[in-house]
Amino acid sequence: MAPTALLSVSNKEGLVPLAEGLLAAGYRLISSGGTAAALQEAGLPVTKVAEHTGAPEILGGRVKTLHPRIHGGILARRADAAHQADLEAQAIAPIDVVVVNLYPFRETVADPAVAFDTAIENIDIGGPAMVRAAAKNHADVAVLTSPDQYPAFLVALREGRVDQALRRELALAAFEHTACYDTAISQWLGVQLAAATTAPLALQLPPLQSLRYGENPHQPATWYSQPEAGWGGACQLQGKELSYNNLIDLDAALATVREFGYGPAAQPAAVVVKHTNPCGVAVGHGCADALARALDADRVSAFGGIVALNTPVDGAAADHLTSLFLECVVAPAFDAAARERLASKANLRLLELSPAAIARASRQQLRTVLGGVLVQQLDDEPVAESAWQVVSERQPSPEELNDLVFAWKLVRHVRSNAITVARGGQSLGIGAGQMNRVGSARLALEAAGERSRGAVLASDGFFPFDDTVRLAAQHGITAVIQPGGSMRDADSIAACNELGLAMVVTGRRHFLH
Repeated sequence: MAPTALLSVSNKEGLVPLAEGLLAAGYRLISSGGTAAALQEAGLPVTKVAEHTGAPEILGGRVKTLHPRIHGGILARRADAAHQADLEAQAIAPIDVVVVNLYPFRETVADPAVAFDTAIENIDIGGPAMVRAAAKNHADVAVLTSPDQYPAFLVALREGRVDQALRRELALAAFEHTACYDTAISQWLGVQLAAATTAPLALQLPPLQSLRYGENPHQPATWYSQPEAGWGGACQLQGKELSYNNLIDLDAALATVREFGYGPAAQPAAVVVKHTNPCGVAVGHGCADALARALDADRVSAFGGIVALNTPVDGAAADHLTSLFLECVVAPAFDAAARERLASKANLRLLELSPAAIARASRQQLRTVLGGVLVQQLDDEPVAESAWQVVSERQPSPEELNDLVFAWKLVRHVRSNAITVARGGQSLGIGAGQMNRVGSARLALEAAGERSRGAVLASDGFFPFDDTVRLAAQHGITAVIQPGGSMRDADSIAACNELGLAMVVTGRRHFLH
């Protein structure tokens, strides 16, 4: 009897060449639904599942492969006499190769507007059952779950190397495939039912890239990501491989620049990051203008930095990017002129990251602690100016208010204790990660220098004393913004009134650890 291969795939990539290779090796093909139609259209001989089982598809296609002639053929042990007797008694042919990939559940629910019933209908039942059956019986059955596996499998088939070792490797990939699939379903359903915090945390992310090392050369590291979500959906146009530190810094830069929108219609903004902290941030009349202003905010710190832009990069912006040494640049797109100019910087990593890839990323933020994982929602809600209160006697001017909005958008992306000084849509000084708030303020104000006169200051947490307000006034700051909520708020408010500063409280803090 000729060996039998069962093919039932949602993703038809590579299907026809695989089927041709199986036929050339003497296999008989069984397929269901759209897979059978694709093979017939290619002129290949195929037996439909309904013909093989003698049972038609029912329930609108929900039941087609759930049948003893399918699962008996997959699960029967070839060396077990009792199993073989059962097959013979029921006239069931063994199935030697199972090729299955599943309904596109993850792709379906990536659309936030997807209907609940549509998502449910994209939960595969028969597919995982066949994959698990074949993987369980890998002593006798080879299971393929991805088009990426097809070429190597055909080579092994031609060379007679579909052995126990290969089948075990394919079985492992199959169980990982179904585990990822079930995790995607449970996590999505948990979110729909507002039960995410009660469900066990199950991480099933495929390895995307082995990194040269982690934060330091003695630390091994691997990057795991869904291929089309977040950074996994970025396209690297040129440059060296991304490093662990590159990815951490890129994520910080992207989070900051997205405060100003992301895509062709966004207000042009640019962010330069060093060691996860912004060192230069600005908006401008175009991509090139925003970038020049961000670099001018602190050119010393920008050297060797990571740049994020929220609008497509043109030739003029590319000229600024070639003016100093940078590690990475991420943007929604790079036009032909920009690509040509930046090609001379062969080591500069250029990444295109679409708004769609960002939208597909989870809003869960994970961080490891010894023996466990902390999970929180991203701090990415839009700034709610309607909740702000002016608590000083002097109202901020319209220009000051615009600057306060800008500084507040920036301060939540600076490591606590965080202070930002800004004016005219440009950062002038940033103080990050100090053990006391006035220490961060000194760093930010000293970096701004004379530019602090007439500028504004933002703090990610409340002022426990009035010392930061008084220091700001000494440097010429005219307005401050902070969450409020300190037992000694009155002291800082009184200092503003005494010194003529405007103060806005937001009612929300933005610690970043």
